[in-house]
Amino acid sequence: MSLINYIRDIQDFPKKGIVFKDITPLLIDAKARKECLEILLSSIKDKKIDKVIGVESRGFFFGMLLAEELNAGFIPVRKPNKLPFERISASYDLEYGTDALEIHIDAIQKGDRVLIHDDVLATGGTAKAVCELVEQLGGVIVQCNFIMEIGFLNGREKIAGNEIFAAISY
Repeated sequence: MSLINYIRDIQDFPKKGIVFKDITPLLIDAKARKECLEILLSSIKDKKIDKVIGVESRGFFFGMLLAEELNAGFIPVRKPNKLPFERISASYDLEYGTDALEIHIDAIQKGDRVLIHDDVLATGGTAKAVCELVEQLGGVIVQCNFIMEIGFLNGREKIAGNEIFAAISY
């Protein structure tokens, strides 16, 4: 099964000139979803993971599934003012603007081994911001884990030094 067949391109979303990689077809198909989860898990099968971060919002889908399979805690990292408790934030640039992400201050304990999961590694701004949040709280990044990577956008460069895995590469 080729997972790439379950990713659909949406032209000019969220703004003109952007080709959005939509994972909805992957989520809808139970067999493809299970295959994707198995591929993501295969990249970390021998690693100890205490917490899995899912990045808002598409990172929540597989992030929660990964946490369940790994018997690890799940941490939602969200856009500003979406988390109810005390939090820290990190700003980042993305291909169509700027934004910020937040995490609860008690989500990670010093030394926790953390898997960061999101749907796509594009320019790397989001991933870099999440790595900064994990490090601020004293966590150890085990891997940055993605459904897909858009290689020509060079996102890897922003999170160099971390182990990176993507189930699909463009």
